[in-house]
Amino acid sequence: MSHSTAHQQPQIYEGDGDALMHKEREDIGDRITLIPDSLPSKTPDKTKHLRIMWGQHLLEDLLAGRYRSLVCAVNSKDNTRGIIAQLAELLPTSQWDEKSITAAAKQFSTASGDSRVKVLKFDMDIVEVLAVLRPPTREHLTIRDLRAAFKIVSEMIHRKPGRIPSASVSFLGARANALQDDGDREPSFETVLRTMYESGYTGDVYPSPAMWHVGEIALYPRYPFSPALDQMRQGGY
Repeated sequence: MSHSTAHQQPQIYEGDGDALMHKEREDIGDRITLIPDSLPSKTPDKTKHLRIMWGQHLLEDLLAGRYRSLVCAVNSKDNTRGIIAQLAELLPTSQWDEKSITAAAKQFSTASGDSRVKVLKFDMDIVEVLAVLRPPTREHLTIRDLRAAFKIVSEMIHRKPGRIPSASVSFLGARANALQDDGDREPSFETVLRTMYESGYTGDVYPSPAMWHVGEIALYPRYPFSPALDQMRQGGY
C-alpha cells in the first residue's frame, strides 16, 4: 500500500454519495455535528459514561428489543402524548394502555402533602418502564426531583442487573411533564446529563427531537464531556 493510499480520506457512501452529501449539507435542515471526545486506544477507558444517542429513534430501538428498561416520566392526569403510552400501545404483549397507566399513577399521587418524587414500575413484557412521577404538590419536575428519581433508578438497576441495558429520555421538551430549574426555566442538556450521572445512572440517553436542529454546535457523543470543553470555558485554547 502506498503512502498516499494509506492516508486517503475514508469513503462513507458508495459512488458519488460523498460528493453529493457534501454539496447537500448546506441545504439539510436537521443536522448535527459529532466530534470525538477522545481517540480510540488499545487500552479502553474504564470510566463509565452516559452514551448520547444522537439521531437515533427511541421507540424503534425499544420495539426492536435493544433495551430491557426505559426511564421516562409519567403523570396522574394525561399521558396521551407521553412515550410510555405510545410504547404500551405499540407493544402487542403489553397489558397497559394510557388509561390504566394514568390510573396507576393517580393511585400513587393522592397522598396529601407528599413532596417526594416516586419511580413507578410498569412491566411491558420485553421492556420494564421505570416512570418518574413528580410530587403531587408541584406542577412540574425539578432538577432536585430528577436527582432523587435517578438515585432510585440507579439503585433499582444495581439490585436487578436484568434491567440492563437501559435507556432514558432527556426529560426536555416535554409538556405535561415539563422539567424546570430553580429559575423556572428548562435546564440545559448538560445539567440533565450531570444530574443523571452524579446520581449513578450510566445508561443511554436519547436527546429530545428539538436538539436535532442544533447543526451549528459541535456535539460530544458521551458524558462526562471532554475536559477540553471546561478548558475553553475557562479561557484556554
